Amino acid sequence: MVELGYSLSSEELGPRALVANARLAEEAGFRFALVSDHFHPWLDEQGESAFVWSTIGAISQATEALSLGTGVTCPLLRLHPAIVAQAAATSAALMPGRFFLGVGTGENLNEHILGDRWPAHEERLEMLEEAIGLMRELWHGGLVSRRGVHFTVDRARLYTLPDEPPAIAVAAAGPHAASLAGRIGDALVATAPDPELVAAFEEAGGAGKPCYGQLTACYAGTTEEAVERAFSNWRNGGLGGDLGQELSLPRFFRQATELLTPGDIAQNVVCGHEPERFREAIREFEEAGFDRVYIHQVGAEQASFLDFSARELLPETAAVR
Repeated sequence: MVELGYSLSSEELGPRALVANARLAEEAGFRFALVSDHFHPWLDEQGESAFVWSTIGAISQATEALSLGTGVTCPLLRLHPAIVAQAAATSAALMPGRFFLGVGTGENLNEHILGDRWPAHEERLEMLEEAIGLMRELWHGGLVSRRGVHFTVDRARLYTLPDEPPAIAVAAAGPHAASLAGRIGDALVATAPDPELVAAFEEAGGAGKPCYGQLTACYAGTTEEAVERAFSNWRNGGLGGDLGQELSLPRFFRQATELLTPGDIAQNVVCGHEPERFREAIREFEEAGFDRVYIHQVGAEQASFLDFSARELLPETAAVR
């Protein structure tokens, strides 16, 4: 049986709301959450994009048992892996035993801001592997100097360290990234119930490790209301293929989604108020091999979704709590 978690969308909600919702999610019965790490929102209409590490610090003090991971951080361009290592170590020290670091190869939307070249996906996978090795070396303590292919560290030491280094969950949308996750990661993160990703992850060494799947949904009083809200707030979810990693500004996402209709978005977002529709989508992840599913409720209306989850969804997974 899967364990259900909650998604904190930094692109749609400000930091105070994210902290409040993390507390409400814990009270509703969710055991874990992932919070997105962006510099820009996908669409200007979403309107937010706070610095995630400040938000994590606040959540650490507003919750008591909720496990929290980044969903996900790119430790390649905008943030050097040494800085991410320090931020993650501090977060894990604030949340003993309940913080993990989710990492991925990122999107041009966020990573172009310092004027760096946007590498091809294969190169970014190489960079991610090197970054993970560097972060883990820093978490061991002691002075670290490294001149790698992609990253240089000169006599760096982390003095604030948790009792145990945080687990690293690696995001994957294709088999190569899933294999990397299985080989060097502690968990897999994906946004689609794709059994091939889980198979590649397990074959590369991930068997028995957690698999997190993100389910995007919009709970509302009627299906029509939910579809309209999802279309207004999350039509970027209707983009297929690699385009979401390549576009560099929110207005380009608006332009790329101009021909989409509410019906198109409803194909990718679970919309409505019927519990069985949500349960069916959760089962799709479970059947694909995911043992953890975290739900992204689109839009600002989070309280009613959390109440719905406490009544209709979380009791289904009580056995794993």
